[in-house]
Amino acid sequence: MRYLFAVLVMALTACEQTPSAPPAPRPALVVTVGEQTTAAPMALVGEIRSRYETAQGFRIDGKIIQRLVDVGTKVSKGQVLAKLDNIDTGLSSQAAQAEVKAAEADLDLAQAELDRYRQLHQRKFVATQALEIQEAKFKAAAARVKQVKAQAAVSGNQSNYTQLVAERDGVVTEIHAEPGQVVIAGDPVVHIAMPSAMEVAIAVPESRMDGVVVGTAAEVRLWTDPKTVYPAKVREVAPAADSVTRTFRVRVALGEINSPVMRLGMTAGVRFYYQNSHDWLLPMTSVTQRDGQSVVWVVNAENGEVQPRPVQMGGFREDGVLISQGLQAGDQVVIAGVQTLVPGQAVRPTPVVRSE
Repeated sequence: MRYLFAVLVMALTACEQTPSAPPAPRPALVVTVGEQTTAAPMALVGEIRSRYETAQGFRIDGKIIQRLVDVGTKVSKGQVLAKLDNIDTGLSSQAAQAEVKAAEADLDLAQAELDRYRQLHQRKFVATQALEIQEAKFKAAAARVKQVKAQAAVSGNQSNYTQLVAERDGVVTEIHAEPGQVVIAGDPVVHIAMPSAMEVAIAVPESRMDGVVVGTAAEVRLWTDPKTVYPAKVREVAPAADSVTRTFRVRVALGEINSPVMRLGMTAGVRFYYQNSHDWLLPMTSVTQRDGQSVVWVVNAENGEVQPRPVQMGGFREDGVLISQGLQAGDQVVIAGVQTLVPGQAVRPTPVVRSE
């Protein structure tokens, strides 16, 4: 009996104990959706180049005997840049002209023979077969003249090819050969660029290619003159990434600019403004997968509880991930430890400042 009474007393005492206190909210790093999470415009660094750059070389093999331009020389279309030794080509041209004269003499002889045979054939002194043979000889002589004249024209062209002439107006940017050097046909000898048509050559990472298309507006600033802004547009986008750097070559055209400050080879910054103003840039650690959807954990400002919210991603960048739908300004998003959160869990938000 006493044992039963003791058990009853202990049960009543246990019921009177106060319930244990709930666990303290865990701290959570959060970022507030707003100006700090606005996707900043992409800025890249490139080099001032000419839209039209030509690497010119001789069309025949030979030994350079004279170079008439230097780096920085302004040249005009048709101006002679360098010369090859033309002794051999000159002799070949003379030989070809001699063959032309010999072939023309044979043609004159064949014409005279054909006229004589025609007269004899009219008088029935020679057979028709003999006349046909002479006609064939005349046609062969005429074809021979055309052949040697074509060969003579080729030899004449070869002689003209000993002079390297400028294909367009521009300025000499590089020289790769000197007098006395033997060059092969097609080897670059002189580089010519047109300074009137400037553009910026940049390498765009594959993660930033979204929105970079022909016609995209941009702004260009020179490092030597950062206060001046030059409007520009994307003119060319490489269809494939570079096999080594995995970047895409993009040309941003500046148009006709007559600026004494801008020179070929200068460093320039290019800024694009193609991003959607509704995209928010968050750290990659803020996005996780839940039930096959991309979600972020949003903190309730009233009670501190977190709930998963489905979002639509707009693309990845080196500095984070773009969120195109699912968030609005003022939302507090957890950016660390999201894999351990559960719906309704209370947290203590700790704001962080997003580094620029």
